[in-house]
Amino acid sequence: MNKKAEKFIIGLGNPEDKYKNTRHNLGFLLIEQLLKRHNSQTVLKNKLKSYYSEFHFEGIKYNLFMPNTYMNNSGEAVKAILDWYRLETQQLVIIVDDIDIPLGKIRFRDRGGSGGHNGLKSIIKNLNSEEFKRIRIGIGTPPSIEKNKDHNTVSHVLGRISKDEKEIFEKVFIRIIETIEKLNMNNEDSIIYELNSFNITNNL
Repeated sequence: MNKKAEKFIIGLGNPEDKYKNTRHNLGFLLIEQLLKRHNSQTVLKNKLKSYYSEFHFEGIKYNLFMPNTYMNNSGEAVKAILDWYRLETQQLVIIVDDIDIPLGKIRFRDRGGSGGHNGLKSIIKNLNSEEFKRIRIGIGTPPSIEKNKDHNTVSHVLGRISKDEKEIFEKVFIRIIETIEKLNMNNEDSIIYELNSFNITNNL
């Protein structure tokens, strides 16, 4: 199969059970929703430093990855995937959380910097490129505690998703998954606009 006709989607997160259902693991959680939707299972691929799954939908093969390198070393897995499949960086779609985006908002970019996200920093460093697609899911900024801001940020991103947040993220995931399923090179601009215009308040 022509690799350009396939999709390579990488959700970022931390692999240990203690990180399950935390805001920083939204990339993993979205991949898990895709797996459920298409009744697919993951297997550990040591050479790719990732859990891997695949399925076919409307004639397209979807390759899904969840790196087991921990967030701060995500680039090691992404580089292994890129090299193994002999891909161009623009064939990747990276899914991450973002503390600087309001809760429930989505930002789709086809290139750009890390925005301070350690997973994206690692990918940019290992690929020596910012030219890859990324879908960032807003988790909102935590309450400001100026004296201990760094600790507050860490506790927020590694904190458990609340019941109210779970309902929001479920709707966000549906929108992203539906978008990924129809994304191609010919409609990328309209897809980017559609995702970036998503307003969770209109979908509750």
